[in-house]
Amino acid sequence: MQRNSILFIVLSLFTVLSWYFLIAPRYHQHLPEQAMKTQSDTAVSNSGVLEVKNVDKCIEENVSIDTEKYKAVLTNKGAAIMSWSIKEKNGQVIDLVFPESAPVMANFPDEIYKIVSKSNKKVVFEYISVDGWKITKTYSFSDFYMHNLSISIEKTPETYFHEIVFKWGPGLGADANEMKENILLTKISASTAAIPKKIEKFKNVSKSAALYKWVAVDNKYFLAAFMPTNFADFDKIISSRIDKKHPYSLTFTAIVPKDINKKDYSINFYLGPKIYRYLKAYNLGLEKTVDFGFFGFLGKAAFSVLAFFHKLTNNYGWAIIMLTAFIQVLVLPLTLKSLKSAAAMKNIQPIVKDIQLKYKDNPQRLQAEMLNVYRSQKVNPLGGCLPMLLQLPIFWAFFTMLRNVYELRNEGWVLWIKDLSAADQFMRIGSFNFNLLPLIMGVGMFFQQRMTTATSDSTQKKMMYIMPTVFTFMFWSFPSGLVIYWLTSSVISTIEQYFIMKKSAIRIRAKRIY
Repeated sequence: MQRNSILFIVLSLFTVLSWYFLIAPRYHQHLPEQAMKTQSDTAVSNSGVLEVKNVDKCIEENVSIDTEKYKAVLTNKGAAIMSWSIKEKNGQVIDLVFPESAPVMANFPDEIYKIVSKSNKKVVFEYISVDGWKITKTYSFSDFYMHNLSISIEKTPETYFHEIVFKWGPGLGADANEMKENILLTKISASTAAIPKKIEKFKNVSKSAALYKWVAVDNKYFLAAFMPTNFADFDKIISSRIDKKHPYSLTFTAIVPKDINKKDYSINFYLGPKIYRYLKAYNLGLEKTVDFGFFGFLGKAAFSVLAFFHKLTNNYGWAIIMLTAFIQVLVLPLTLKSLKSAAAMKNIQPIVKDIQLKYKDNPQRLQAEMLNVYRSQKVNPLGGCLPMLLQLPIFWAFFTMLRNVYELRNEGWVLWIKDLSAADQFMRIGSFNFNLLPLIMGVGMFFQQRMTTATSDSTQKKMMYIMPTVFTFMFWSFPSGLVIYWLTSSVISTIEQYFIMKKSAIRIRAKRIY
């Protein structure tokens, strides 16, 4: 009996095991494989409650958008932007996304989104979580530089979904030759929502989004500006950087309300060059990101006249020359007064030198005699300085404008001048760039200084001759548009000085005769 019982148990166990391993359906073997192929999908039932379904898992892939003005590459990992390359007129492309920053504008950057649709006008991404919420990101593109991103969140009131975060940066792309300078120039700018609107510069700060109309990352020539349709939908704007060697990052955060089923966000964004007329046309104040310097109102006026002359000549080089001549005409009364004073000072130098030798041991008498000479000859020692000081704001505004406006970029003049925003690079000798324009400018300044030198002191003469050398080295790597301006100004001033000096010399000789 005991033996039969043992045999029964053994046979029963053998039967069960045989059935389990050889006959029974192996559901447990298929489950892991199925899990690898699916992710949760969410839909709304007739009752309005979110339901979870299974769909195929997405693989990582890119979407390219190619237009006349730009080429963008988007990734479905985080539904983000991998690169955004601006096409310039010389065929060069500038990627506004630093490689180390990519991707930018991501949401849940580790998740792979489903690409719902794609075209040159619109790309739609969708991600559905196992927790029962769905995010849909739609990029809408234009033929120019202003675009839109919409983000839609669907969930149940019970589903936990804290906030949306998307970021641009750190930094903003630029020409490889200007990268070092642009890292230093990159800043975060924001336009206040309150009237009158002001432009604020953000450092390492966290600001309430509701206080602003737009926020931008910009450098010398390019701009990434963000304008939520409703800033109140967003919580914070955060500007930050690792250290002074790294550019700033811009981050938006939006708290998603707990008691809603759906929430939509819309953000217009500008990615492109800081072309003044384009930015101004949007009527948002984006043109204020163009740096016209301390005397901005004068710089804007000069730029308007420059644009007018460009329409006449279709060449910014000739437009700069015409604008320089126009400015010289405007300041001619001040210039003439300054030059006449300099000529008069030069003509009385023999008398001054005699007085200095005669009374070198009597400072009080020397000063009195010098004043008598100035009074009798109707010469003001400061007469040459004050008119020039009054002209400085105009020249500085013009100088700043030429150095910063994008419109001069890749615009040529004549011969070897192919880019007015860059040094002329007449010839390259090994690793040395021989720039002819600054050299011509320096020679012109030398003759101008020699013509107007009024001092009889040899040391002071040498110091005045050093000035053209200093300016030549200073302008050596400056944009050729600036050098054309300074060279033109020097030529016009030299011609004016020549005639004034000649007229003054004739008048002095006439006085001596009579």
